[in-house]
Amino acid sequence: MFKKISLPTQIIIGLVLGLVFGLVIIKFGLDPSFTLDFIKPVGTIFINSLKMIAVPLVFASLVIGVSNLGDISKLSRIGGKTLFAYLVTTIIAISVGLLLVNLLRPGESLPQSTRDNLLSLYDDTVGTKASQAAQVNQQGPLQPIIDMVPENIVKAAADNGSMLQVVFFAIIVGIALLQIPKEKARSFTSFFDAFNDVIIKIVEYIMLIAPYGVFALMASLIVEIAGENPDSAVELLFALAKYSLIVIGGLVLVVAGVYVVILKSFTKLPVKDFFKAIRPAMLLGFSTSSSNATLPVTMRQVENEIGVSEEISSFVLPLGATVNMNGTSLYQAVAAVFIAQALGMDLTLSQQLTIVLTATLAAIGSAGVPGAGLIMLIIVLEAIGVPGAGVALIIAPDRILDMFRTVVNITGDAVVCVAVASTEGELPDGLIRQSNPFTPNLENKE
Repeated sequence: MFKKISLPTQIIIGLVLGLVFGLVIIKFGLDPSFTLDFIKPVGTIFINSLKMIAVPLVFASLVIGVSNLGDISKLSRIGGKTLFAYLVTTIIAISVGLLLVNLLRPGESLPQSTRDNLLSLYDDTVGTKASQAAQVNQQGPLQPIIDMVPENIVKAAADNGSMLQVVFFAIIVGIALLQIPKEKARSFTSFFDAFNDVIIKIVEYIMLIAPYGVFALMASLIVEIAGENPDSAVELLFALAKYSLIVIGGLVLVVAGVYVVILKSFTKLPVKDFFKAIRPAMLLGFSTSSSNATLPVTMRQVENEIGVSEEISSFVLPLGATVNMNGTSLYQAVAAVFIAQALGMDLTLSQQLTIVLTATLAAIGSAGVPGAGLIMLIIVLEAIGVPGAGVALIIAPDRILDMFRTVVNITGDAVVCVAVASTEGELPDGLIRQSNPFTPNLENKE
Protein backbone atom coordinates (compact mmCIF):
# COMPACT_ATOMS: atom_id res chain seq x y z
CA MET A 1 0.00 0.00 0.00
CA PHE A 2 2.78 2.39 0.97
CA LYS A 3 4.52 1.73 -2.35
CA LYS A 4 1.56 3.22 -4.26
CA ILE A 5 2.09 6.60 -2.57
CA SER A 6 4.06 9.07 -4.71
CA LEU A 7 7.62 9.98 -3.75
CA PRO A 8 6.83 13.60 -2.72
CA THR A 9 4.02 12.37 -0.46
CA GLN A 10 6.27 9.73 1.08
CA ILE A 11 8.91 12.36 1.83
CA ILE A 12 6.32 14.66 3.42
CA ILE A 13 5.06 11.79 5.57
CA GLY A 14 8.64 11.06 6.61
CA LEU A 15 9.22 14.72 7.54
CA VAL A 16 6.03 14.96 9.61
CA LEU A 17 6.51 11.64 11.39
CA GLY A 18 10.14 12.51 12.16
CA LEU A 19 9.07 15.86 13.62
CA VAL A 20 6.34 14.23 15.74
CA PHE A 21 8.69 11.49 16.92
CA GLY A 22 11.34 14.00 17.99
CA LEU A 23 8.81 16.18 19.82
CA VAL A 24 7.43 13.14 21.66
CA ILE A 25 10.93 12.22 22.84
CA ILE A 26 11.44 15.76 24.17
CA LYS A 27 7.94 16.17 25.65
CA PHE A 28 8.01 13.00 27.71
CA GLY A 29 11.69 13.21 28.62
CA LEU A 30 12.53 9.88 27.00
CA ASP A 31 16.10 8.70 26.59
CA PRO A 32 17.40 10.15 23.28
CA SER A 33 20.15 7.53 22.97
CA PHE A 34 17.96 5.15 20.93
CA THR A 35 17.18 7.92 18.45
CA LEU A 36 20.82 8.98 18.14
CA ASP A 37 22.27 5.45 18.09
CA PHE A 38 19.79 3.58 15.90
CA ILE A 39 17.63 6.08 14.00
CA LYS A 40 20.08 8.87 13.14
CA PRO A 41 22.46 6.42 11.33
CA VAL A 42 19.70 5.72 8.77
CA GLY A 43 19.66 9.42 7.88
CA THR A 44 23.46 9.53 7.84
CA ILE A 45 23.58 6.58 5.44
CA PHE A 46 21.02 8.27 3.21
CA ILE A 47 22.99 11.54 3.04
CA ASN A 48 26.30 9.71 2.55
CA SER A 49 24.75 7.72 -0.31
CA LEU A 50 23.75 10.91 -2.10
CA LYS A 51 27.13 12.52 -1.42
CA MET A 52 28.79 9.37 -2.72
CA ILE A 53 27.47 10.00 -6.22
CA ALA A 54 27.70 13.82 -6.19
CA VAL A 55 31.24 14.11 -7.62
CA PRO A 56 30.90 11.42 -10.34
CA LEU A 57 27.52 12.83 -11.34
CA VAL A 58 28.80 16.43 -11.59
CA PHE A 59 31.89 15.39 -13.51
CA ALA A 60 30.12 13.08 -15.96
CA SER A 61 27.20 15.47 -16.45
CA LEU A 62 29.41 18.48 -17.17
CA VAL A 63 31.68 16.57 -19.54
CA ILE A 64 28.66 15.31 -21.48
CA GLY A 65 26.86 18.64 -21.23
CA VAL A 66 29.76 20.71 -22.55
CA SER A 67 30.67 18.23 -25.29
CA ASN A 68 27.02 17.97 -26.41
CA LEU A 69 26.85 21.73 -26.95
CA GLY A 70 28.68 21.09 -30.20
CA ASP A 71 30.86 24.19 -30.43
CA ILE A 72 32.66 26.76 -28.31
CA SER A 73 30.35 29.59 -29.33
CA LYS A 74 27.30 27.79 -27.93
CA LEU A 75 29.19 27.05 -24.72
CA SER A 76 30.07 30.73 -24.39
CA ARG A 77 26.49 31.79 -25.02
CA ILE A 78 24.87 29.37 -22.59
CA GLY A 79 27.62 29.80 -20.01
CA GLY A 80 27.30 33.59 -20.19
CA LYS A 81 23.52 33.45 -19.73
CA THR A 82 23.84 31.06 -16.81
CA LEU A 83 26.50 32.96 -14.90
CA PHE A 84 24.77 36.31 -15.50
CA ALA A 85 21.45 34.93 -14.21
CA TYR A 86 23.11 33.44 -11.13
CA LEU A 87 24.94 36.70 -10.39
CA VAL A 88 21.85 38.89 -10.75
CA THR A 89 19.61 36.65 -8.64
CA THR A 90 22.28 36.47 -5.93
CA ILE A 91 22.59 40.27 -5.72
CA ILE A 92 18.80 40.65 -5.63
CA ALA A 93 18.52 38.06 -2.84
CA ILE A 94 21.15 39.88 -0.75
CA SER A 95 19.41 43.20 -1.31
CA VAL A 96 16.06 41.76 -0.21
CA GLY A 97 17.66 40.44 2.97
CA LEU A 98 19.31 43.77 3.78
CA LEU A 99 16.08 45.69 3.17
CA LEU A 100 14.05 43.48 5.52
CA VAL A 101 16.59 43.34 8.35
CA ASN A 102 17.11 47.12 8.29
CA LEU A 103 13.39 47.82 8.33
CA LEU A 104 12.43 45.35 11.07
CA ARG A 105 15.69 45.49 13.11
CA PRO A 106 15.30 42.14 14.92
CA GLY A 107 18.68 42.32 16.71
CA GLU A 108 17.57 45.16 18.94
CA SER A 109 14.92 42.97 20.61
CA LEU A 110 17.27 40.15 21.63
CA PRO A 111 17.64 39.98 25.45
CA GLN A 112 21.15 40.46 26.80
CA SER A 113 20.88 37.26 28.84
CA THR A 114 20.17 35.28 25.70
CA ARG A 115 23.24 36.73 23.99
CA ASP A 116 25.47 35.83 26.94
CA ASN A 117 24.11 32.29 27.19
CA LEU A 118 24.53 31.64 23.49
CA LEU A 119 28.06 33.01 23.40
CA SER A 120 28.96 30.74 26.31
CA LEU A 121 27.13 27.68 25.00
CA TYR A 122 28.70 27.72 21.54
CA ASP A 123 32.12 29.05 22.43
CA ASP A 124 33.96 25.96 21.14
CA THR A 125 31.96 25.84 17.91
CA VAL A 126 32.56 29.50 17.25
CA GLY A 127 36.28 29.07 17.79
CA THR A 128 36.45 26.28 15.22
CA LYS A 129 34.44 28.18 12.61
CA ALA A 130 36.37 31.39 13.30
CA SER A 131 39.74 29.70 12.81
CA GLN A 132 38.60 28.23 9.50
CA ALA A 133 37.25 31.59 8.38
CA ALA A 134 40.46 33.36 9.46
CA GLN A 135 42.51 31.14 7.16
CA VAL A 136 40.28 32.10 4.22
CA ASN A 137 40.22 35.78 5.22
CA GLN A 138 44.03 36.05 5.21
CA GLN A 139 44.27 34.92 1.61
CA GLY A 140 44.97 37.31 -1.27
CA PRO A 141 42.25 38.81 -3.50
CA LEU A 142 42.94 36.33 -6.33
CA GLN A 143 42.91 33.27 -4.06
CA PRO A 144 39.37 32.22 -5.14
CA ILE A 145 40.63 31.98 -8.72
CA ILE A 146 43.68 30.02 -7.60
CA ASP A 147 41.46 27.65 -5.62
CA MET A 148 39.44 26.87 -8.74
CA VAL A 149 42.42 25.11 -10.35
CA PRO A 150 43.17 21.75 -8.68
CA GLU A 151 46.77 20.69 -8.22
CA ASN A 152 45.53 17.11 -7.94
CA ILE A 153 42.17 16.27 -9.51
CA VAL A 154 42.00 12.92 -7.69
CA LYS A 155 42.36 14.70 -4.35
CA ALA A 156 39.75 17.28 -5.35
CA ALA A 157 37.34 14.54 -6.41
CA ALA A 158 37.71 12.93 -2.99
CA ASP A 159 36.36 16.04 -1.25
CA ASN A 160 32.82 17.32 -1.85
CA GLY A 161 34.00 20.67 -0.52
CA SER A 162 36.25 20.99 -3.60
CA MET A 163 33.38 20.71 -6.05
CA LEU A 164 34.36 23.95 -7.80
CA GLN A 165 37.69 22.36 -8.78
CA VAL A 166 35.85 19.32 -10.16
CA VAL A 167 33.55 21.65 -12.14
CA PHE A 168 36.56 23.53 -13.54
CA PHE A 169 38.32 20.32 -14.62
CA ALA A 170 35.13 18.86 -16.15
CA ILE A 171 34.51 22.03 -18.20
CA ILE A 172 38.13 21.95 -19.46
CA VAL A 173 37.71 18.29 -20.44
CA GLY A 174 34.44 19.07 -22.22
CA ILE A 175 36.05 21.98 -24.13
CA ALA A 176 38.95 19.74 -25.14
CA LEU A 177 36.48 17.17 -26.49
CA LEU A 178 35.01 19.86 -28.73
CA GLN A 179 38.40 20.52 -30.30
CA ILE A 180 39.65 17.01 -31.06
CA PRO A 181 38.49 14.85 -34.00
CA LYS A 182 34.90 13.68 -33.49
CA GLU A 183 35.71 10.00 -34.04
CA LYS A 184 38.21 10.11 -31.18
CA ALA A 185 35.90 12.09 -28.91
CA ARG A 186 32.97 9.77 -29.57
CA SER A 187 34.37 6.79 -27.67
CA PHE A 188 35.22 9.01 -24.69
CA THR A 189 31.80 10.65 -24.55
CA SER A 190 30.05 7.30 -25.04
CA PHE A 191 31.72 5.99 -21.89
CA PHE A 192 30.67 8.99 -19.81
CA ASP A 193 27.18 8.94 -21.31
CA ALA A 194 26.79 5.34 -20.13
CA PHE A 195 28.47 6.20 -16.83
CA ASN A 196 25.97 9.01 -16.30
CA ASP A 197 23.06 6.62 -16.91
CA VAL A 198 24.52 4.23 -14.35
CA ILE A 199 24.71 7.03 -11.77
CA ILE A 200 21.09 7.99 -12.45
CA LYS A 201 20.05 4.36 -11.91
CA ILE A 202 21.92 4.39 -8.60
CA VAL A 203 19.95 7.50 -7.67
CA GLU A 204 16.74 5.53 -8.16
CA TYR A 205 18.03 2.86 -5.77
CA ILE A 206 18.96 5.47 -3.16
CA MET A 207 15.56 7.15 -3.43
CA LEU A 208 13.92 3.94 -2.27
CA ILE A 209 15.08 4.79 1.26
CA ALA A 210 14.40 8.53 0.96
CA PRO A 211 11.27 8.59 3.19
CA TYR A 212 13.06 6.63 5.91
CA GLY A 213 16.19 8.76 5.63
CA VAL A 214 14.16 11.96 5.89
CA PHE A 215 12.32 10.60 8.96
CA ALA A 216 15.64 9.78 10.63
CA LEU A 217 17.16 13.16 9.80
CA MET A 218 14.22 15.14 11.16
CA ALA A 219 13.80 13.06 14.32
CA SER A 220 17.49 13.23 15.23
CA LEU A 221 17.64 16.97 14.45
CA ILE A 222 14.82 17.76 16.91
CA VAL A 223 16.37 15.59 19.61
CA GLU A 224 19.83 17.13 19.14
CA ILE A 225 18.54 20.70 19.30
CA ALA A 226 16.93 19.98 22.65
CA GLY A 227 19.99 18.04 23.77
CA GLU A 228 22.24 21.09 23.54
CA ASN A 229 20.27 22.82 26.29
CA PRO A 230 17.06 21.01 27.30
CA ASP A 231 15.83 23.74 29.65
CA SER A 232 15.97 26.55 27.13
CA ALA A 233 15.58 24.96 23.70
CA VAL A 234 12.04 26.24 23.17
CA GLU A 235 12.75 29.63 24.75
CA LEU A 236 15.80 30.04 22.56
CA LEU A 237 13.80 29.42 19.40
CA PHE A 238 11.20 31.97 20.48
CA ALA A 239 13.89 34.53 21.36
CA LEU A 240 15.25 34.25 17.82
CA ALA A 241 11.85 33.85 16.17
CA LYS A 242 11.83 37.35 14.73
CA TYR A 243 15.23 36.88 13.12
CA SER A 244 14.24 33.46 11.77
CA LEU A 245 10.95 34.74 10.36
CA ILE A 246 12.75 37.57 8.57
CA VAL A 247 15.12 35.08 6.93
CA ILE A 248 12.25 32.80 5.95
CA GLY A 249 10.16 35.77 4.80
CA GLY A 250 13.02 36.98 2.61
CA LEU A 251 13.42 33.52 1.12
CA VAL A 252 9.70 33.38 0.34
CA LEU A 253 9.92 36.79 -1.35
CA VAL A 254 12.79 35.59 -3.53
CA VAL A 255 10.87 32.48 -4.59
CA ALA A 256 7.45 34.12 -4.98
CA GLY A 257 8.82 37.32 -6.49
CA VAL A 258 12.12 36.91 -8.31
CA TYR A 259 11.77 33.30 -9.42
CA VAL A 260 8.16 33.61 -10.51
CA VAL A 261 8.98 36.76 -12.52
CA ILE A 262 11.83 34.91 -14.26
CA LEU A 263 9.56 31.98 -15.10
CA LYS A 264 6.80 34.22 -16.46
CA SER A 265 9.24 36.43 -18.37
CA PHE A 266 11.34 33.76 -20.08
CA THR A 267 9.13 30.66 -20.28
CA LYS A 268 5.58 29.62 -21.11
CA LEU A 269 5.62 27.00 -18.38
CA PRO A 270 2.80 27.41 -15.81
CA VAL A 271 4.31 28.34 -12.44
CA LYS A 272 2.17 25.76 -10.64
CA ASP A 273 3.43 22.99 -12.92
CA PHE A 274 7.03 24.05 -12.39
CA PHE A 275 6.84 23.85 -8.62
CA LYS A 276 4.92 20.59 -8.79
CA ALA A 277 7.65 19.12 -10.98
CA ILE A 278 10.57 20.03 -8.72
CA ARG A 279 8.76 19.38 -5.43
CA PRO A 280 10.68 16.13 -4.72
CA ALA A 281 14.00 17.99 -5.08
CA MET A 282 12.78 20.82 -2.83
CA LEU A 283 11.64 18.39 -0.14
CA LEU A 284 14.87 16.42 -0.34
CA GLY A 285 16.90 19.63 -0.14
CA PHE A 286 14.90 20.63 2.93
CA SER A 287 15.75 17.39 4.72
CA THR A 288 19.42 17.13 3.68
CA SER A 289 20.42 20.84 3.63
CA SER A 290 22.73 20.01 0.75
CA SER A 291 22.52 21.29 -2.83
CA ASN A 292 25.14 18.77 -3.91
CA ALA A 293 23.35 15.81 -2.35
CA THR A 294 20.07 16.86 -3.99
CA LEU A 295 21.60 17.51 -7.43
CA PRO A 296 20.82 14.05 -8.88
CA VAL A 297 17.14 14.42 -8.02
CA THR A 298 17.02 18.02 -9.31
CA MET A 299 18.46 16.91 -12.64
CA ARG A 300 16.02 14.04 -13.00
CA GLN A 301 13.00 16.22 -12.17
CA VAL A 302 13.99 19.02 -14.53
CA GLU A 303 14.67 16.61 -17.38
CA ASN A 304 11.88 14.06 -16.90
CA GLU A 305 9.10 16.25 -15.53
CA ILE A 306 9.68 19.60 -17.27
CA GLY A 307 11.38 18.39 -20.43
CA VAL A 308 14.61 20.40 -20.34
CA SER A 309 17.18 18.91 -22.70
CA GLU A 310 19.99 16.95 -21.10
CA GLU A 311 22.68 19.11 -22.70
CA ILE A 312 21.29 22.19 -20.92
CA SER A 313 20.51 20.59 -17.54
CA SER A 314 23.80 18.71 -17.34
CA PHE A 315 25.68 22.00 -17.68
CA VAL A 316 23.52 24.55 -15.86
CA LEU A 317 22.48 22.52 -12.80
CA PRO A 318 25.90 21.18 -11.68
CA LEU A 319 27.31 24.68 -12.13
CA GLY A 320 24.43 26.13 -10.12
CA ALA A 321 24.88 23.64 -7.28
CA THR A 322 28.42 24.98 -6.96
CA VAL A 323 28.17 28.74 -7.50
CA ASN A 324 24.49 29.70 -7.08
CA MET A 325 23.57 30.17 -3.41
CA ASN A 326 20.75 32.73 -3.39
CA GLY A 327 19.23 31.47 -0.17
CA THR A 328 22.60 31.31 1.58
CA SER A 329 23.49 34.83 0.42
CA LEU A 330 20.23 36.28 1.74
CA TYR A 331 20.76 34.50 5.05
CA GLN A 332 24.30 35.88 5.36
CA ALA A 333 23.07 39.43 4.78
CA VAL A 334 20.29 39.16 7.37
CA ALA A 335 22.49 37.36 9.89
CA ALA A 336 25.37 39.85 9.58
CA VAL A 337 23.15 42.88 10.22
CA PHE A 338 21.21 41.05 12.95
CA ILE A 339 24.43 40.24 14.82
CA ALA A 340 25.63 43.82 14.46
CA GLN A 341 22.33 45.11 15.84
CA ALA A 342 22.41 42.63 18.72
CA LEU A 343 25.91 43.79 19.64
CA GLY A 344 24.86 47.46 19.47
CA MET A 345 26.80 48.28 16.28
CA ASP A 346 25.40 50.55 13.56
CA LEU A 347 26.53 49.63 10.06
CA THR A 348 27.25 52.37 7.55
CA LEU A 349 26.09 52.31 3.93
CA SER A 350 29.61 51.37 2.77
CA GLN A 351 29.67 48.46 5.23
CA GLN A 352 26.34 47.20 3.92
CA LEU A 353 27.59 47.48 0.34
CA THR A 354 30.58 45.45 1.49
CA ILE A 355 28.11 42.80 2.65
CA VAL A 356 26.66 42.65 -0.88
CA LEU A 357 30.09 42.18 -2.45
CA THR A 358 31.47 39.78 0.16
CA ALA A 359 28.33 37.65 0.37
CA THR A 360 28.22 37.36 -3.43
CA LEU A 361 31.85 36.19 -3.59
CA ALA A 362 31.32 33.93 -0.58
CA ALA A 363 28.33 32.30 -2.30
CA ILE A 364 30.50 31.44 -5.31
CA GLY A 365 33.11 29.79 -3.12
CA SER A 366 30.69 28.16 -0.69
CA ALA A 367 30.43 24.37 -0.81
CA GLY A 368 26.93 22.99 -1.34
CA VAL A 369 27.03 21.01 1.90
CA PRO A 370 25.40 21.55 5.32
CA GLY A 371 27.09 24.19 7.50
CA ALA A 372 29.29 25.77 4.82
CA GLY A 373 27.31 29.01 4.98
CA LEU A 374 28.25 29.46 8.64
CA ILE A 375 31.96 29.67 7.85
CA MET A 376 31.28 32.09 5.01
CA LEU A 377 29.17 34.20 7.37
CA ILE A 378 32.18 34.75 9.63
CA ILE A 379 34.15 36.01 6.63
CA VAL A 380 31.33 38.46 5.88
CA LEU A 381 31.29 39.61 9.51
CA GLU A 382 35.04 40.18 9.59
CA ALA A 383 34.82 42.14 6.33
CA ILE A 384 32.49 44.70 7.94
CA GLY A 385 34.29 44.88 11.28
CA VAL A 386 31.81 42.82 13.32
CA PRO A 387 33.38 40.25 15.70
CA GLY A 388 33.22 36.78 14.18
CA ALA A 389 32.35 35.35 17.59
CA GLY A 390 28.94 37.01 17.20
CA VAL A 391 27.95 34.13 14.96
CA ALA A 392 27.14 32.25 18.17
CA LEU A 393 24.02 34.39 18.43
CA ILE A 394 22.43 32.66 15.44
CA ILE A 395 23.82 29.12 15.69
CA ALA A 396 20.75 27.77 17.49
CA PRO A 397 18.27 28.16 14.59
CA ASP A 398 20.94 27.89 11.90
CA ARG A 399 20.40 24.20 11.14
CA ILE A 400 16.67 24.76 10.62
CA LEU A 401 17.22 27.89 8.51
CA ASP A 402 19.82 25.98 6.52
CA MET A 403 17.05 23.63 5.44
CA PHE A 404 14.92 26.53 4.15
CA ARG A 405 17.73 28.34 2.34
CA THR A 406 18.83 25.10 0.66
CA VAL A 407 15.34 24.82 -0.84
CA VAL A 408 15.76 28.33 -2.30
CA ASN A 409 19.24 27.47 -3.63
CA ILE A 410 17.89 24.39 -5.39
CA THR A 411 14.81 26.19 -6.72
CA GLY A 412 17.00 28.98 -8.08
CA ASP A 413 19.16 26.45 -9.92
CA ALA A 414 16.08 24.90 -11.51
CA VAL A 415 14.54 28.28 -12.44
CA VAL A 416 17.70 29.44 -14.21
CA CYS A 417 18.04 26.08 -15.95
CA VAL A 418 14.47 26.26 -17.27
CA ALA A 419 14.89 29.91 -18.32
CA VAL A 420 18.15 29.22 -20.17
CA ALA A 421 16.61 26.19 -21.89
CA SER A 422 13.65 28.32 -22.99
CA THR A 423 15.88 31.04 -24.46
CA GLU A 424 17.75 28.33 -26.36
CA GLY A 425 14.52 26.87 -27.72
CA GLU A 426 15.03 23.60 -25.87
CA LEU A 427 11.98 23.65 -23.60
CA PRO A 428 8.49 22.35 -24.52
CA ASP A 429 5.95 25.18 -24.77
CA GLY A 430 3.98 24.85 -21.56
CA LEU A 431 4.25 21.06 -21.59
CA ILE A 432 5.13 19.00 -18.56
CA ARG A 433 5.37 15.29 -17.95
CA GLN A 434 3.36 14.17 -14.96
CA SER A 435 5.05 10.81 -14.30
CA ASN A 436 7.51 10.67 -11.44
CA PRO A 437 10.84 9.13 -12.55
CA PHE A 438 11.19 7.23 -9.29
CA THR A 439 7.70 5.77 -8.88
CA PRO A 440 7.08 3.68 -12.04
CA ASN A 441 9.47 0.94 -10.95
CA LEU A 442 7.74 0.75 -7.61
CA GLU A 443 4.28 0.54 -9.15
CA ASN A 444 5.34 -2.12 -11.64
CA LYS A 445 6.16 -4.41 -8.76
CA GLU A 446 2.49 -4.65 -7.79
